[in-house]
Amino acid sequence: MDQLETTTNAVGSPDLSSNERRGQKNNKNDENNRRRRPSMRKPARDVRDVPQSRRQRKDSSRRENDQAKKDGLDGENGRTKTNAGTSLTRTNSPVIDFDGLSRPSFGTRERLEENDESKAMRLERMKSAVQTLLECIGEDPNREGLLATPERYAKAMLFFTKGYQENIRDIVNGAIFQEGHNEMVIVKDIDVFSVCEHHLVPFTGKMHIGYIPNNAVIGISKLPRIAEMFARRLQIQERLTREVANAIFEVLQPQGVAVVMESSHLCMVMRGVQKTTSTTITSCVLGCFERREKTRNEFLSLVGVNRR
Repeated sequence: MDQLETTTNAVGSPDLSSNERRGQKNNKNDENNRRRRPSMRKPARDVRDVPQSRRQRKDSSRRENDQAKKDGLDGENGRTKTNAGTSLTRTNSPVIDFDGLSRPSFGTRERLEENDESKAMRLERMKSAVQTLLECIGEDPNREGLLATPERYAKAMLFFTKGYQENIRDIVNGAIFQEGHNEMVIVKDIDVFSVCEHHLVPFTGKMHIGYIPNNAVIGISKLPRIAEMFARRLQIQERLTREVANAIFEVLQPQGVAVVMESSHLCMVMRGVQKTTSTTITSCVLGCFERREKTRNEFLSLVGVNRR
């Protein structure tokens, strides 16, 4: 009997200990599940989207200033010192000068402030230049179809570049309102017509502008007007996209600005590689659009770029 009981215990004890181990394992799994459940309920977030406490913001600002001094940067304006061998990935380009002309060139102020007599002289010089071009390509500027072409082209070119005479502050005209709004605002499918500065032929397309206000909003018609002002200059698409974004960021001081432009360049269609179906897409994202992937993806999805 003793031997039988010993055998029974020997056989039964492994089953009992196995059940205990299984129970302990289940308890551990339940504990782990309880520990993980809160994070499973919360949506996935970029760490940079989590609001920082006041102490964290101060510490972050202190670290950035220390790093800027270490890299040879001026902590106040973020520009690279002349003796530093480093450069910023995004520089604060001076897109708006003291009178709002926005990147004025050598002849910009002359054209803006000229009188009627100076305008007539400018037009005559342009007509003479166009006539010379017609002669150089083998045409007769005096034939009937080309008699008025120099004047028509000169006036057209002045219209294509009228953005040099426009002032961004006059365009905004104080249309900034404190509405306490902090959600994304988008104006998309803005028609843009500009002239390529490399070949003086047009490129046309659509521009999508979005921003997240910092309480203040701008009149929505001002966004296409700003895009129009910069487009009506000799441009390249990359700079045009950046200038629009920087100007809105500087004028409105929002949480972030995003600009995407899609266009077709006649310098690639009519000449060169002659790819008629190609499209060039450029973007510039500033502020929270640059820092937060989810915010950037939301904008791209709303303007339809991610769906293509």
